[in-house]
Amino acid sequence: MTTVLIADDQPLQRFGFRMLLESQDDLTVLGEASNGGEAVRMTAELHPDVVLMDIRMPGTDGIEATRRIVASGDRTRVLILTTFDLDEYAHAGLRAGASGFLIKDAQPEELLSGIRSVATGDAVVAPSLTRRLLDAYAHRLPAGSATAGAARDEDPRLSTLTEREREILTVIGKGWTNTEIAGRLHLAESTVKTHVGRILAKTGSRDRIQAVILAYDTKLVEPS
Repeated sequence: MTTVLIADDQPLQRFGFRMLLESQDDLTVLGEASNGGEAVRMTAELHPDVVLMDIRMPGTDGIEATRRIVASGDRTRVLILTTFDLDEYAHAGLRAGASGFLIKDAQPEELLSGIRSVATGDAVVAPSLTRRLLDAYAHRLPAGSATAGAARDEDPRLSTLTEREREILTVIGKGWTNTEIAGRLHLAESTVKTHVGRILAKTGSRDRIQAVILAYDTKLVEPS
């Protein structure tokens, strides 16, 4: 059973999400939060598998709430809801540690599939779209970030990677799928999956999206 916390400041929206989720045998709603601060507190108390997080909420917004939930080390994963696929809020949410995002008017089947995917550790955004987001908002990165000029070898997260793993992290950052990596690097897809799993574990990346961000921030991949 996958447990979900709904965080949205609109009561009718929360009601709609609850009705949809509770119509599924494998999903259960643990609670509802009307703002980001409440979402953080309830996550700490209830430990849901997934938080369905609206971005724009009063007080503590969904981005800051996501950052706090991820920083707590809780196993909970965050799936954010945004208005447009290539917007500043989606970008900020992924950088805060969300495991994916969906457009607010996504079809019910997409929402349900997204929640299930996030709960099992998958990301709900194509790496290629993550790369486009990073490129689009690179100018908004704070001064002193890795993309602002730090040498990639200074980042300790890369120091434990083998040359092959570094190569694969680089192409993950370019948005390649496992199938594309296997074909272009002449590897079995099962071998690629093993490498990807090791890369995530060694770098402390929660999922493939965070690996893309890591490759970008450490300058393994440059903005287009």
